[in-house]
Amino acid sequence: MLLAQLLDRAGTGVWAAACVLYFTFVIGLDAGQVGLLLGASGVAGIAGSPLAGHLADRFPVRSLLIGAHLLRLGTLCLMLVVTDFALLLLVVAVTHLGDRGAKTLEMLFATRVAGDRRATYQALSRSSANAGYALGAGLAAIGLAVGTRGAYQVLILADALSFLVVAALVWRTKEPRGRGLVVPPAEAAEAAEAAGSAGPADATGPAEATGPAAAAAPAGRGPWRDRGYLRFVLLDIPMHLDDSILGIGIPLWLVGRTEAPHELIPAFLVVNTVLVVLLQLQVSARVETARQAAGAVALYGVATFACCALLAGAGAGGVWGASAALLAAAVLATAAELVRSVSSWELAVRLAPKEARASYLGVAGMAQSVQKSAGPLLLTGVVMAAGPAGWLALGTAVAGLSLVQRRSSLRRLDRLERLERTPPVPAASG
Repeated sequence: MLLAQLLDRAGTGVWAAACVLYFTFVIGLDAGQVGLLLGASGVAGIAGSPLAGHLADRFPVRSLLIGAHLLRLGTLCLMLVVTDFALLLLVVAVTHLGDRGAKTLEMLFATRVAGDRRATYQALSRSSANAGYALGAGLAAIGLAVGTRGAYQVLILADALSFLVVAALVWRTKEPRGRGLVVPPAEAAEAAEAAGSAGPADATGPAEATGPAAAAAPAGRGPWRDRGYLRFVLLDIPMHLDDSILGIGIPLWLVGRTEAPHELIPAFLVVNTVLVVLLQLQVSARVETARQAAGAVALYGVATFACCALLAGAGAGGVWGASAALLAAAVLATAAELVRSVSSWELAVRLAPKEARASYLGVAGMAQSVQKSAGPLLLTGVVMAAGPAGWLALGTAVAGLSLVQRRSSLRRLDRLERLERTPPVPAASG
């Protein structure tokens, strides 16, 4: 799975680096059309995560993941021949829908296979993903240097080929029997003991909705009717803003409001990639339980506030002062990412009822998709338009919301633990 993820992200990195130039110079779209195209694809991607989670509760996750990769393969090949803007809009939207669905299914599949070791897997997956993005960006740079129509088409075919290879790798990976998410053995045994079960829990199939687990998620109740979980997902959206801050906020702030040299911009990606590869496992080793993940959310707020404070003061530091402040802000944004990549997924898993985790995690995946659509608009249209005060306001808001998220998550964990310790009500005899 880690090799599959690396190749997937390498292909995605190729497309991310080349798509705007391809639409502009090969298809001939203007800036407004490119913006509409990418905006519509972002909106379509929001639906990908809950749709994938809904289907994963009904069909084998591996089959769905292979189907998502093949869908992306087909739509990318269509981009080579489609030039009509309306059709291209549909193709790009479906591609992004498949992208987001595939990422959610990938994590669901990995959670099933990794079981109790999902935190370690999450750390390794972040490292492999960053390495894949860097590899893809490097390959794209070669094609962009050539700059011909054929070179752009080769880049698209390389991305499509990566999806084909990844689908083959997923097909070769064994998956536990059943649909949706399998309850990890340790959690299944704990729930069985709390419910007074006579024998060991079966970890090869979906857990039955009985006893305390059923009390946590009544029959017929899904994530869309679970206000506590929806509150977690809503608060998780600003906990992903480090992505937009690093990729959009810092570079644009450098160009528009500081005296730092433009050549510094690639260093932000290098800093991020190197730190994630070197430190993700160490960070994950310190966040092994749900309560530790909830505590780490507060650290996310602190790191984001410090990052925003540095950006607010970067414009007054001259060339060297601004450069140092921006590099330090990139380090802090990466620190926030390291914490978020572990805490967000662990909480999304542990705050969901065991027997309905696939559909719940599909809804949780919307947080990242919404941030990718709304985050750039928030930064460019509100935060940076307000100047240094905008960055301070953003940092303060994220830090405050992180404390709310921490408190809300701990309360839900307490409630779920009480339900697990409560013996089931015996069935009335006839």
